[in-house]
Amino acid sequence: MLRRLTPVLLTLAVVVLGITALAARPDNGAAERSADFVVLAGAAGLRWEDVDPQTTPTLWRMAEQGSIGSLSVRSAHRPTCPVDGWLTLGAGNFAAWNGSRSGGGCPATGVTVEQPDGIGANLPDQEGVVAYNQDRLSWGATPGALSESVRCSVAVGPGAAAAAARPFGRVDRYAPVLPADPAKLLGSCVLSIVDLGSVDGEDPASRAAQARQVDAQLARVLAARPPRSLVLVAGVSDTDTPSRLHVAVADGPGWERGWLTSPSTAREGYLQLVDLAPTALAALGRPMPERLFLGRPAVSVDGRPDDLRAAIDAPADADREAAAQRRVAGWFFALLAAAQVALAVTVLPLLRRARRHAGPHGPEPVSRRVVAVVELLLIGAALAVPAALLADAVPWWRGQHAGWWFASVTALLIVGGTAAVRFSPGHERTLGPLGAVAGLATLVVGVDVLTGSRLQLNGVVGYSALEGGRYAGLGTVGLGVFIAGSLLCGGWLAQRVRRAWRPMVMVAVGGAAVVIVGSPYLGADSIGAIALTAGVSVAAAICSGGWLTVSRLAWATMAGLAVTIGFAVVDAGRPEAERGSLGRFLAALGDGTGGLTVHRSSAANFQTLVNSPLTVLALAGAALVWFALLQPWGGLMRLFGIYPAIRAAMAGTGVAAGLGGVLGGSALDVAGAAGALVVPMAALAALRVLDHSTDRTQPGSGRPGDEGGAAPPGGPTGEGPSGGRAAGGTGAGRAARPDPDAADTPQGAPAEPGRGTPAPDAAAGRAPRVPAQPGPASTEVPAG
Repeated sequence: MLRRLTPVLLTLAVVVLGITALAARPDNGAAERSADFVVLAGAAGLRWEDVDPQTTPTLWRMAEQGSIGSLSVRSAHRPTCPVDGWLTLGAGNFAAWNGSRSGGGCPATGVTVEQPDGIGANLPDQEGVVAYNQDRLSWGATPGALSESVRCSVAVGPGAAAAAARPFGRVDRYAPVLPADPAKLLGSCVLSIVDLGSVDGEDPASRAAQARQVDAQLARVLAARPPRSLVLVAGVSDTDTPSRLHVAVADGPGWERGWLTSPSTAREGYLQLVDLAPTALAALGRPMPERLFLGRPAVSVDGRPDDLRAAIDAPADADREAAAQRRVAGWFFALLAAAQVALAVTVLPLLRRARRHAGPHGPEPVSRRVVAVVELLLIGAALAVPAALLADAVPWWRGQHAGWWFASVTALLIVGGTAAVRFSPGHERTLGPLGAVAGLATLVVGVDVLTGSRLQLNGVVGYSALEGGRYAGLGTVGLGVFIAGSLLCGGWLAQRVRRAWRPMVMVAVGGAAVVIVGSPYLGADSIGAIALTAGVSVAAAICSGGWLTVSRLAWATMAGLAVTIGFAVVDAGRPEAERGSLGRFLAALGDGTGGLTVHRSSAANFQTLVNSPLTVLALAGAALVWFALLQPWGGLMRLFGIYPAIRAAMAGTGVAAGLGGVLGGSALDVAGAAGALVVPMAALAALRVLDHSTDRTQPGSGRPGDEGGAAPPGGPTGEGPSGGRAAGGTGAGRAARPDPDAADTPQGAPAEPGRGTPAPDAAAGRAPRVPAQPGPASTEVPAG
C-alpha cells in the first residue's frame, strides 16, 4: 500500500514546496499619492557620467536631496531613438515611431507639430503611429495613454509633444520652448512634460556643453515648479549606439535621499522608462489603465549612501559594466560553443577505444595520460559558465582592455575549479568528478541568488539591465546551470543511499532548488520553478530504477500542472500592481489580450533560437548524446543501467531545461546552459564506465543467499578500486571492490537488469571467459 502511495505523496510534496515558494511576494512598498502636480522633464542621452557639481549644479543639488536610479530606456525598437523614448514615456508601454530606419539608425524625420489655435497642438501623424504600435508591434502599446488618464496636460518642446499627444493627436497645451515665466504654464495642468534638450556624441567637451544647456533649462523648470509637485528628470532615450543606462531623479514630498526602484525591476536603484507614466499617475492618485501600461509605479527605498558622489558612482559603474558585458558576452559564448564542439570531436575516438578487451586481440588502449588530460578538459569545460559568473566578483570592466581582464580572471577560476575537482576526495570513483562539478556549479549560482544575484546583474553570463528583460533574481543562463547542477547533485546523493530512499532524496534536493528558483525573494522565476517542478517529478519517479511509464509520466505532469494552476490562481487574486507574469497572463486571457503575450513569447523564442550562441551548445550537446553516448559503444546506456539515479537526474534536467526555455521565451538557451554542464560530465562518466566494462566480480562466499557472487547489502557492481580506474592491466581477471556511488547494486548480478546494459562478452561477440577465481558460487557477470 505504501509503495503505491509513494508517487502520490511525492507529488504532493513537490506541489506544496512549489506553491509555497511562489505564493509569497515581497513588499516593495505601495506607491501612494504624494503630489498635486507632476513635471516629467526629459533629456535624450543624459547619463550619470554627465552629472557633476561643476557642469550640472542644478541636477546635482536635485539628486542630492531627491531619489536617484539607473534608467533602462528600452522601447519597442533597438536602439531607442529620442522619438521612441518619448512615445514610450507617454504610452507606459514599449512603443516606437513608425518612420523608416536605415542600418539600424533612427528615423530621418522628426515630429510634426501643428499649432492651429496657439493654445494646444496637433500631431497629424499620431493616428498612424498608434495604428502601427497596435497592429504591427507585439506590445499593444497606445501612445498617449498617459495623457488620456488625466484631464489636462502640458507639453514643452517637440519631444514632449510626442509623449503628451492623445491617441487622436491632440496636445492640450503646448509651447515649443519654455516661456520667459514658465510658472503659469506649468501650473495650468496637473501633468507637464518638458523636453530639456539632448546630450549626444562621445566627445567629453561637447557632451559637457550640452549637459550645461540641459541643466540651465532644468533650473528654470525647478524655479517655476508648482507647489507640492513631484519633478522627475530622466534621460529618456539613447542618442548613440550601443544602448546605455541613463539618469533618473525624483524630487518631491516623500522622495528624499533614496534609491528609485519599481516592481518591474525588483532591484534597488533601477527602473524602466515604462515605469514613469504609472509613477506620475500614482503620485497624482489617479487610476491607471492596467491593460495599457506595462510599467509599474516607482518608489523610493532607503539604503543610499550619504555621500552623493559615492551614490552616483554606483549607477555610473553599472553603466560601464553593462556596456562591457555587451561586448564580451558574444565572444565568450562563441568560444565556449567552439570549445565544447572540439571536445565532443575529441571524445569520439576515445569512446570507441575506451572499452577494455580481455583477450590478446583488440585495439590498443588509449594512453592513460591522454585520457587524464581529456578528463581535465571536460571538467574545465563544464566549469566554464560558473567560473564566468564568479568572475564578476572582480571589477574586470574597469580596466582599459576589459575583455582580456575578463578572460584572464575566468581562465584562472577554471583552472582553480578544475584543480579542486581533481584533488577532491573520491575523484577516482566513477561519479566523483560529476558530483564535484555539480556541487560547485550549484554552490556558485545558489550563493549568488541567496545574496541578491549581484553577480548576474550585468554579468557576462547573467542578464543586462540594458536589455530590460530582467533586473533581479535568476537569469536564463543561471537557471540552466542551476537546474542541471541541483538535479545532478540530487542524483549523485540519491545513488549513494538505498533504493527505497532515493525518491525522498531527489524530492528533498529538488524541492529546495524549486524554492530558490521560484521564491520572489530569491530567484523570482515562476516559469523556471514550474519547469523545475516537472523535472524533479520525473527524476523522483525513475530514480529508483525502471522506465518512465505512463503512470509515472502522469504523476510528473500532474505535479507540474498543479503547481502552475495553484500559483496562477493565487497570483491572479493579488492586486493588479503586485501580480507576477502568470497572474498577468491569466488576467490577460480573461480580458481578451492574452494573444499578445503568446505572440511576444513566440517571437522571442524564434529570435533567440536564431541568434543565440547557446543554441549551438544545445544542438551540439544533443548531437553528441544521441549519435555517440547513447550508442551501444557510447557508454551512456551502461552508465544509466549501473546508476539509475544519474539517469533520472539527466532525464529531469532535459525536461526542466526544455520547458523552462520554451515557456520563458528563451528557446534553447536554458537547455544550452544546462548542456554545457551535463554533456561534458556525461562523456567523462561514460568513459570511466566503459573503461571498467570487463572488470570481474568477486566470487561468492558460498553462504546461503550468496549465490552468484552476491555482495553484502549495499555493495555495488565493481568498477575498479573505489569505483574508479584500477591500476594497470586490461581489467581481465581482476576482482573489483565496492563502489559507494552504486549503493544497492549487488555484486555477482547485473546492476540494472533490462536497462540496456548487456554483458560485455555478448555485446562484443566473444565467448564467455572462465572466472578468474573459481569457486562453488563464482560466475562471470558484467559490471553494468
